[in-house]
Amino acid sequence: MRARARLAVERRDGRTVVTELRSAAPMTLLPQRSRLRRGTGTAVVHLVSSATAPLGGDDLSLEAHVGPGAHLQLRGIAATLALPGHKGERSHASIRFDIDDEASVEFLPEPTIVTSRASHSSVFTAQLADTARLRLRETLVLGRVGERPGSLDSTVEVVRGETPLLRQRVDIGDPALAASAAYLAGHRVLATELLVWGADPASAVSGDWWSLVPLARGGSLATALAADAVTAQRRLAEATAGHPGLSTVDGASELITFSVQNHSVANSRS
Repeated sequence: MRARARLAVERRDGRTVVTELRSAAPMTLLPQRSRLRRGTGTAVVHLVSSATAPLGGDDLSLEAHVGPGAHLQLRGIAATLALPGHKGERSHASIRFDIDDEASVEFLPEPTIVTSRASHSSVFTAQLADTARLRLRETLVLGRVGERPGSLDSTVEVVRGETPLLRQRVDIGDPALAASAAYLAGHRVLATELLVWGADPASAVSGDWWSLVPLARGGSLATALAADAVTAQRRLAEATAGHPGLSTVDGASELITFSVQNHSVANSRS
């Protein structure tokens, strides 16, 4: 299956409005109109998987443009299941954001579960203007309960102006690598959150299987490991609580609660 989606938002009369929305199954975009009517200044759009995806051989992509001063929250609805194809084909998914000056994006998808025999590749790229902000969360679950995962590689590339902030690739599927203390240390869930959102912490902080590290050129990366998605999300929330700019996120506590509840559902079904 090949699917292309596009989303554009702009700032008009003190609020953000959706000016372009094109999607095709399985990548369906649904604006949360009630939130728009409250005049919060932020557009909320849900990314819904309207068919079983990604399957081996699928090629999915989403492009989003956020105009000057606009604010977008793009949320997932349910966990993504990476599933095998009939002939072992690899599936691909790419998401790209272009974020203009004084604009902000919060991309908060639900977990990606790498099922047995799945073969999937995902790429996230973002081009930020100098005064743009980005909050990006990713949760990877290595197989359903009692299941060894297939293979997945996840790449994140974020550039602000002409300066690369983060270029990172995570590979899932090698048992020896997953067991290594230098990698996943035997944990089943890896959760990360990138914050390019105002001031960064002065130095790295860490706790029980979580850390928050300021990046060399700006932004901070929170990382959490756990045996299940609920615990991973709790640890990720502990990590991001130490970020000095996060309190300025509109509805931050609401978003954390929303995500934990959905992780509970996803974990019980996996």
